[in-house]
Parts: sequence; C-alpha cells; structure tokens
Amino acid sequence: MLNMTDIMETITMIQDENLDIRTITMGISLLDCCDSDIDKSCEKVYNKIYNYAKDLVKTGEDIEKKYGIPIVNKRISVTPIAMLVGASGGDPVQYAKTLDRAAKDVGVNFIGGFSALVHKGFSPGDKKLIESIPRALSETDFVCSSVNIGSTKAGINMDAVKLMGGIVKAAAEETKDRQCIGAAKLVVFCNAPEDNPFMAGAFHGPGEPDCVLNVGVSGPGVVRAALAKMPDDADLTEVADMIKKTAFKITRMGQLVGTEASRRLGVPFGIIDLSLAPTPAIGDSVAHILEEIGLEQCGTHGTTAALAMLNDAVKKGGVMASSNVGGLSGAFIPVTEDAGMIDAARAGSLSIEKLEAMTAVCSVGLDMIVIPGDTTPETISAIIADEAAIGMVNSKTTAVRVIPAVGLKEGEELDFGGLLGNGPVMKLHSKSPAKMINRGGRIPAPLQSLKN
Repeated sequence: MLNMTDIMETITMIQDENLDIRTITMGISLLDCCDSDIDKSCEKVYNKIYNYAKDLVKTGEDIEKKYGIPIVNKRISVTPIAMLVGASGGDPVQYAKTLDRAAKDVGVNFIGGFSALVHKGFSPGDKKLIESIPRALSETDFVCSSVNIGSTKAGINMDAVKLMGGIVKAAAEETKDRQCIGAAKLVVFCNAPEDNPFMAGAFHGPGEPDCVLNVGVSGPGVVRAALAKMPDDADLTEVADMIKKTAFKITRMGQLVGTEASRRLGVPFGIIDLSLAPTPAIGDSVAHILEEIGLEQCGTHGTTAALAMLNDAVKKGGVMASSNVGGLSGAFIPVTEDAGMIDAARAGSLSIEKLEAMTAVCSVGLDMIVIPGDTTPETISAIIADEAAIGMVNSKTTAVRVIPAVGLKEGEELDFGGLLGNGPVMKLHSKSPAKMINRGGRIPAPLQSLKN
C-alpha cells in the first residue's frame, strides 16, 4: 500500500524535479484509407483521425486533474503516408495538409507519420513523398516527418542516404524565415521502432493495431535529484542501482496514466516509452545527470561510459515496472533541448565527434544539432551514413536530426524557443565525403543480421 512518504516523494518529483508524462500518443492505422482517388483518400484520413482522436486532449486534461500529474503533450502518429501515396498518386503535400487540419481540429501538439520506410529500396510513393517533405513541412504547422534508410537486417540504402542529405538542407532553406524549423521536424532513422511515441520520429508501424495508445514518460530531474542525495564516495554499482530504482518509480506512474487513458478512450494500451527526454528548463537535463555521476562537464572523457550506465539502468528499471515497455526507452541527447548540453557545446567540451560516440550507447542518435548553413548536402548525407552504420552494426535505433542554420556560421546561435530550445552552430569537418556519397548503392547488412 502507498504510505505518506511515497505520496510526498511523488509530489516533490512533480513540483520540484520536473517529473511529467511527456506525451500520450495515439497511433492510428490509415491502411484502410487507401484509395486510387487522392481526394477520397484524404477525406477518409481526416474522418478516421478525427473520430478516434477527438477526445484525446480532453481525456489527457481530465487525467491531469484527477491525479495531479502533468501530461505535457497530446499527439498522434499515423501509418507512413508513403503507403497511401503509392495507392493514390497525386501530390503528397495534400496528405500533409489533411494531417495538419486534423491535428488542429482535435487540438493535439504534433502529428507524426509523413514518413517512408526505404531501408531496402523505394516502392511506389516513397520517392515522391520524400521529395515533397521540404514543402510539406513549410506549408504545415504540426506535421512531423521521418524516413527509415537502414536496418540491421537490410543494410543501409545509400541512394536514400544521398537523397536525404539534400532533403534536410532543403527543409531548412524552405523555413529559413522561421529559424529553419522544417529541419527540426524531420528525422532520418536506422532501425526505426514502429511504436515510438516521441516526435519528430513517431509513426504508426504497419504491424501495429488499428488504434493504440502509447505513453512517453520523462524525468531527468528526478534521476539527478536522487543521485545528488547519494554520498560522493558511493561506487558506480550503487549509482546504477539508484538510477534503476528511480526509473522504476517513474515508469509506474506512466503505467497508471496509460491504463486510465486507454480505458477512457476505449482503445488498447500499447507501450510505455521511458526515455529521459530533457527540456531547456533548469533541472531537466540529461547532461546534468552525467555531471552528477562525476564528470566536470558533459563531453569530457568518461562521458560515453557514464551515459552507457545511465541508459542501461533506465531500461532495467523500466522493464521491472511494466511488461509494456517499448519505443526507444533510455536516454535522449538532443543538444538544443538540454540546458547542460547547450552549456557544454558553448564551452567547446561537447563536439559532434563526441556526440557520435555517445549515440552508440544511448537511445537514439545525433539529435537537435545546429550545423553551419553552408554545409553541403553530401556532408549531411555522410553524417546520416555514419549514424546509420552505428545502428546497423549494433542492432539498435539511431537517428539524425540536424538543422542547417541558413545564414549562420560556427559559434553563432539559433533559438527555436519552447521545448526545442536553442544552441550554438557546431563545427563540422571541412574535408568532403562527396565521392563516397555519390557512389550510391547499398551497404550490405552485417554478418550478425544472419540470426535465423
């Protein structure tokens, strides 16, 4: 049974340590909305999203009031739209505008799924959708986009990697009057999960149910506060155990909210994604957890080891708390969204090379990194290829969300405001990878893919 100590601990976590439900995300299959007529298909898409999600925001707000637990975002993910474009033809941006209208009418923060899965090649609709991404993101407000270009089983589609370098650059150019926000709503994946509730990479995988509710929980501040109470001479086994116990408590709260929301909405409860997702708010930083473990500043030697321990302990604690853990579940390292990482990047402690090493042991990849506006598409493609290789070889999800800051150079700052934060333009290598990228083709799957 709960006692007064448990209750007061939870209140402190919420009021002082930034504990929250980061998102409840409703996944909706649009496979039955396929039609050879794009107008009819878009009408079906709108109606299905509206009918399923019309009460999502109100339900989240009611649960917030009942339990006193902040639910920061209410979101929707849908079937990769490239699958519908393959059937209907026409301009994919029409689908993007339909998604945007549905998101606005039901009141959610974002809608994800303007996506394509091309890890082994392009099918009808894929290339057409990908080429429309910059325009779609510039002409909508709430739509997010993702493309999966590789997997451990399939290898890396280097033709898609080459294409995406130009698409990321164009997305930034199309929205240069809005802080290049288009590139911040576009993620390039390797081994993309089908049940991820976090934006901008969420989509509803083709293997998922018709409708499902996924919950994303976050609490970097809670973990840091727990570690701050430990003695400085506590060994790392004790530190890992404390992280695990704290993750367990956070996940139980997510289980409660997910179960209640699922019951009220009448849709199946999918997964809890326990990801330490930072915000620019003071006290809500993954970098500060690493510094609490014992680093003078995030990015110094030892950062990768500390992050590996943190990520593993979070997963273990989450799995003990719920049989429904999924998505990404671990620690995110989005530079502009993490106050400690912003400081480390400004100080020169955190480089893109160190971030790349960190992605080998964390949940995702190179996330929310501002790069010079004159970066070539081939360089962006090479960054994507490097990250995809880490994911492919290590059988884990990796991703790239970089923002070419049009008109800005290394050391200058780009400020998005809100949850997306701000940060310095980071230094990249000046030597060109163009010859390799222009070869195209496919990097074959590694030997460890042959597990059958």
